[in-house]
Amino acid sequence: MRKTLALFSFSLGIALVNPLWSVVAQVPNFLPLPVPTTPDLPALPVPTTPDVTPPLKPIAIGSDCALQQTCLGWDEQIWGQRGKTGDRKALLASIDNSLLYLTKKEAIAAYQNYPVEGITLERVRRSLIRFRQLVVSSKSAAQLQAAVRREFVFYQSVGNDGKGTVKFTAYYEPIYTASRVRTATYKYPLYRLPSDFSQWPKPHPKRIDLEGKDGLLGNKSQLRGLEMLWFRDRLDAYMVHIQGSAQIKLTNGKTTSIGYAGGTDYPWTSIGKELAKDGKLPLEGLTMPRLISYFRGKPQELSNYLPRWERFVFFQETSGRPATGSIHVPVTAERSIATDKSLMPPGALALIYNSFPYPVSGGKLERRTVSRFVLDQDTGSAIKGPGRVDYFMGSGKLAGDRAGITGGNGSLYYLLLKE
Repeated sequence: MRKTLALFSFSLGIALVNPLWSVVAQVPNFLPLPVPTTPDLPALPVPTTPDVTPPLKPIAIGSDCALQQTCLGWDEQIWGQRGKTGDRKALLASIDNSLLYLTKKEAIAAYQNYPVEGITLERVRRSLIRFRQLVVSSKSAAQLQAAVRREFVFYQSVGNDGKGTVKFTAYYEPIYTASRVRTATYKYPLYRLPSDFSQWPKPHPKRIDLEGKDGLLGNKSQLRGLEMLWFRDRLDAYMVHIQGSAQIKLTNGKTTSIGYAGGTDYPWTSIGKELAKDGKLPLEGLTMPRLISYFRGKPQELSNYLPRWERFVFFQETSGRPATGSIHVPVTAERSIATDKSLMPPGALALIYNSFPYPVSGGKLERRTVSRFVLDQDTGSAIKGPGRVDYFMGSGKLAGDRAGITGGNGSLYYLLLKE
């Protein structure tokens, strides 16, 4: 959703290290001057070019699988299980969205100098087309799994430790009530992108400069006149900043939607970490529901902690359109992920392996470890390095509840047809 944020995360990934390229100097063919020997001085070390680890590496997994359910590629959610309808149509739609992206100039530019040898736009495109054919023709999770393991190469992310460990979080599209006009109840605004934003000098104003410590700077803000919606709760408005989009129920009975339009040039700051640092909440087991519960019980703390995330996000009205990823196609519930797009192949077919919460009887959530075929269609300001994935859960309260407790370490793979 051009996910500026992506976040239910309480930590960041590894920063990107740009590769260095050696340059051969042309030296005129003059006779060398005599150099006096100085035995007391140590020889200068010969400069070397540091090795840069590619973010993805092909791995051999074989086509045989003794216990299919525990092997990569067992995605029973496509056909449905435990009395629930499968999401094959949603997966096919997500594949089609990626194929559409790959026809665009931005995709051609993104793959022009992609750093992993053998991963090209054309190979990604052919892989998506073939995978789509397999999803349509396969009759079961086992049949699709066998075909994928037979026909595709698995490129594993090196993760945040060089050994494939990937930290997972999840995000969702919230549904909130808001007003088109300010009232005594609805007084916390979201703002449109200023028309001159590209000319703003840097460093940009901080969050506290634009909305005030209490979020009510109002007519004293340089954003006066750019208000687009008003919320009754400051935390709701802040959560929209975190998620990057929202479906909106208007107080006049109508509905609309909003999406990311731009943001100031500051990094992600974890409010959860800030609370833990001050001893207000334990970092261990700190989830978004616990964070929200804390602020609901102590709303005065919002003024102390929300300004610590200095980045400020601007929005545009999207008139009911679905949430959209950074590659400008809709993201699909449980079939789209956000990664660091300076490292990972945009629009490509991927496979994630991790534990996610699923609803069970009694309104509870139960964790299950799954393989899930997904499309890489989004990014986020806190999703940095090869060891981070943000998983799109969908829209609404259940999606938010699930996203809020998603976490842990898993694995990430990209699937490319064998050459």
